[in-house]
Amino acid sequence: MELFRSEAMQLVQLIVPAEAAHETVEELGELGLMQFKDLNAEQSAFQRNYATQVKRCDELARKLRFFREQVEKQQPEWMPLHHDDGALDMPGRTNLLGNGAGSSQRNQRWDMDDLETKLEEMEQRMLEANANNDQLRKSHAELVEMKMVMERASRFFDDARILAEENDDTAPLQTDANLPLERTDSGRPLLEGDSLQRAAMARGLGYVTGLVLQEKMLSFERVLFRATRGNMFMKQAQIEGSLVDPITGERVEKSVFVVFYAGERARAKITKICEAFDANLYPYPEDFSRQGEMNAEVNERLHELSFAIDAGQRQWEDTVSAIAGELSTWIEIVTREAAIFHILNMLSIDVTRKCLIAEGWIPADSKRLIQGALQRASQRASSPVGTVFQPLSTKEAPPTYFQTTKFTLAFQEIVDAYGVARYQEANPTVYTIITFPFLFAVMFGDVGHGLLLTLAAGALVLWERKLGSRKLNEMVSMCFSGRYVLLMMGAFSIYTGLLYNEAFSIPMAIFGGTRFVCSQPDSSLSMFDCPNATTTGLVMGDSGPYPVGVDPVWHGTQTELPFTNSMKMKMSIIMGVAQMTLGIVISFFNQRFFRDRLSMICEFVPQILFLFCLFGYLSLLIVVKWLTGSVADLYHIMIYMFLSPGNVDCAGEGPEGGPGCPENRMYAGQGAVQVLLLVLALICVPWMLVPKPYMLRKEHERHRRGGAYNELTYNEALPEYEEDGVTVVASQSGHGQVEEFDFGETFVHQMIHTIEFVLGAVSNTASYLRLWALSLAHAQLSAVFYDRILVTAMKTGSPALLIVGLFVFAMATLGVLMVMETLSAFLHALRLHWVEFQNKFYGGDGFKFMPFNFATVPGIDEAG
Repeated sequence: MELFRSEAMQLVQLIVPAEAAHETVEELGELGLMQFKDLNAEQSAFQRNYATQVKRCDELARKLRFFREQVEKQQPEWMPLHHDDGALDMPGRTNLLGNGAGSSQRNQRWDMDDLETKLEEMEQRMLEANANNDQLRKSHAELVEMKMVMERASRFFDDARILAEENDDTAPLQTDANLPLERTDSGRPLLEGDSLQRAAMARGLGYVTGLVLQEKMLSFERVLFRATRGNMFMKQAQIEGSLVDPITGERVEKSVFVVFYAGERARAKITKICEAFDANLYPYPEDFSRQGEMNAEVNERLHELSFAIDAGQRQWEDTVSAIAGELSTWIEIVTREAAIFHILNMLSIDVTRKCLIAEGWIPADSKRLIQGALQRASQRASSPVGTVFQPLSTKEAPPTYFQTTKFTLAFQEIVDAYGVARYQEANPTVYTIITFPFLFAVMFGDVGHGLLLTLAAGALVLWERKLGSRKLNEMVSMCFSGRYVLLMMGAFSIYTGLLYNEAFSIPMAIFGGTRFVCSQPDSSLSMFDCPNATTTGLVMGDSGPYPVGVDPVWHGTQTELPFTNSMKMKMSIIMGVAQMTLGIVISFFNQRFFRDRLSMICEFVPQILFLFCLFGYLSLLIVVKWLTGSVADLYHIMIYMFLSPGNVDCAGEGPEGGPGCPENRMYAGQGAVQVLLLVLALICVPWMLVPKPYMLRKEHERHRRGGAYNELTYNEALPEYEEDGVTVVASQSGHGQVEEFDFGETFVHQMIHTIEFVLGAVSNTASYLRLWALSLAHAQLSAVFYDRILVTAMKTGSPALLIVGLFVFAMATLGVLMVMETLSAFLHALRLHWVEFQNKFYGGDGFKFMPFNFATVPGIDEAG
């Protein structure tokens, strides 16, 4: 009963001495078997008793996130280590459990005050080290840029001086202050040499030097020209390679510029434009001798900063390494403490008795484990009074708890994605473990494709311990969590592939010979080499049928598609009716478990009769046709069953008033049987609709008159059970109150339920035809890839084309068949289970048992 029905749950109350509250919650969190109720739901987070401690833990979590960012900069692959049981395993792991389980015997206890002081100290050290390193790198980047400016600017003036010396006959610089700044001819620069620089300064000319991003240079020059109305002269040179920007710290490509101007107004405009374009300005001395001195100073300071940066980097790395050795420990401590205080905030405080009161759900068979944890907590806290443990009687709906393994967990998650089971209703997971991969394999059946899927899933299972300790991307993580589902899907695909006798669409004749032979008289021809196999077909021989699955001789013949279509379509109907029948039978087990006799009589019986009278009968006809070799038209039989009851062979529609379709009579008395089945199916509709609402109203009236009242609702009362003399009554009602009976609402609800079942019986049966459609599509796609790509490449006889063909075939197989087709078949199998199967019995409106467990508490990212 561990998986078929959820565990029996018990609501308990704990009266915890105040001095042992922290240790008690800690022990229960380590045990992970109690879901606490929030007894302070009306209070905000800031009004609760331990809000200060929670805020303190949040601040510590913020510091730990900062430390983790610093550690990941130095060690990008850093991750907390883990035990096999999922618990964190860190160097210097602290003992928060005293004599409890887990890490209790590994290291001594950390005090939260000491930890807070330690983290504050380390944060200050890290902030100072980062600030110093940032400032040193910024200064270094600025000096590098200044060096570049001085080198390029010096070249500008040196080039001008050389040109001036080579052209001694050049006219002197015009000294009239009213003349504009321009070249006197196209070959002479504005300022020529150091003497011209001093002459320009004497005239009131100035210049600014700096760097700007190369991508902004054209816009920068254009804006300068327009802002000064052309009264400026700019020289620029592109720097080879990239520089570290002092502001952003990123490597960018820049250009050095020198802008000459006249007047303070022009200087102010140019400075503002430089600021707008994020240009970094650096001084360039007017005195030629001073330029050499400044260049020497810059080089000396760069040399000193390089040593300082190296020393600061080593200090930062030492600090980060020291933090990395303890970070996982600190994260675990803060995470656990935050979780403990969060639970303590859910407890009610009794000031008079100096105790805390907790309520929560536990599995009924785990009482001794809970009591043992409470006893250990009292001993650790040295409390003179132990915690009082007492079960409570309630009509609240208990949470749903299934004990799962790593194999069944993924299947349980598939069911829970539709909805969590009600308390102790039948769990579809028991059947889904088999039916889900099987229905997937019906659509995906191929030995080769199934083998590839099995190998991929087997690798995930084989390396599950290694992969489980790593941080995986979303897609790989999803596949890893469903590795056992994929493994079962692959194994069943191999099985159905053997039944289809196909591997990568290649027929496999591994189970003996065939009963079909070539229709040509030459009996020496193989059935696969028969020239008219794809035209007139093969003929049946005297040997027996192919022993296992589909006869591979059908592959590539003219009649292959009609045969496989007919077989797979009928097979899909039989599978669908079988699974829907299973769903209705499970609803009977639910009704019997909850002692709901009214639903057994007014729902289960008419539903199973309705399904059997129509689609069960169709499935029976399919089997009979297969066994007897009948050529009856089953479509025609089912249509005439409704349009002309009792008329099986189309009487009066043939020549001379005879039967129009005598082949449709499959057995004696067929007409009477079909009329009887149709009448029963029609009777089942009012049977589902009318009796139950009136019986519910009758029971309600009896209750109002004071008579014995057995509560009959749609959900029905859950069973009672006794634990240590305490009777626990579970109910689907959240408040344990019986609402006023409304006959109209009840009748409408029952009518909707009836219509849904009747129409659903038809639509759900038709929905199972997706098994036929997807199986056919998969087989035909596989055949197209094989025939059009691989076989075509082989026929060319060229090794190069054969290699290309193999590569294209492999990529098409992996990309289309192994990825897209796998996802498509998975989603269709999911739909069949959620809609066609589970809606016959599954409520799915419960809520999951979420015990307080340190293994599942959120990390510092979520908690922060």
